Amino acid sequence: MPPDLFDRHKPIIAMAHLGPLPGAPGYDADRGIDALAEAVAADIEKLQGGGVDAIMFGNEGDRPYLLKASPEGLAAMSVIVARLKPMLRVPFGVNYLWDPYATVALAVATGAAFAREVFTGVYASDMGLWQPDCAGALRLRTALGRPDLKLLFNINAEFAAALDRRPIEQRAASAVFSSQADVICVSGPLTGQPVDRSDLQKVKLAVQDRPVLANTGVDIDNVAAILEVADGCVVGTHFKQGGDTWRPVDGERVKRFMDRVGRLRERWR
Repeated sequence: MPPDLFDRHKPIIAMAHLGPLPGAPGYDADRGIDALAEAVAADIEKLQGGGVDAIMFGNEGDRPYLLKASPEGLAAMSVIVARLKPMLRVPFGVNYLWDPYATVALAVATGAAFAREVFTGVYASDMGLWQPDCAGALRLRTALGRPDLKLLFNINAEFAAALDRRPIEQRAASAVFSSQADVICVSGPLTGQPVDRSDLQKVKLAVQDRPVLANTGVDIDNVAAILEVADGCVVGTHFKQGGDTWRPVDGERVKRFMDRVGRLRERWR
């Protein structure tokens, strides 16, 4: 992982999940944006207290997901991230599901250090035919003067199947060569489900000059095996109460996990 982004070996990026934003079916208009921000703030306090290395804001609660961000959702997420930014003590990133153009715009507007999205490929998905605009997103990064913004390419999207039949390692190498990926993320089939370790190994061998992250399903039981291969990981579901994606963060789960990672780091020094 680039040292200018994370000052730790094998960084752990924790998800700060937002509830349903304005326009989404689950949005609570009576409680409004203030309630959304308060819930995420409570999660951030527990994540930072447990010692995570970075935090990524994501609109996980915005089901059913969009392939093109809505103006009201993107505006609301920008407001929430900007409001919570002063409390952050670690680098942060953003991910607006599933729109790479909106994700880059959000990252620039909020001053994020990194942004994750499905930037490349063609997928048959729960949301229909999915064709992300990688070229538009990277050109927007250039146009907005943020060449330092690190882009994390999720190359095997959740809730979808790639129509590109090339092996995953070829798709990863292609994303680096043709689309200038800064970091490659490898996911399981759904949020919270483990990544295939053999996929991680194949991708790591194919893109040795780029960091490779495990993007889903990392927990305290498999983190040692995952980090033997991956350069770091993204953790969301495991940090929640009872390991339930839709519940608040459990500070004790975070601390136990990060203590485990700390012992692994000592072993690998």
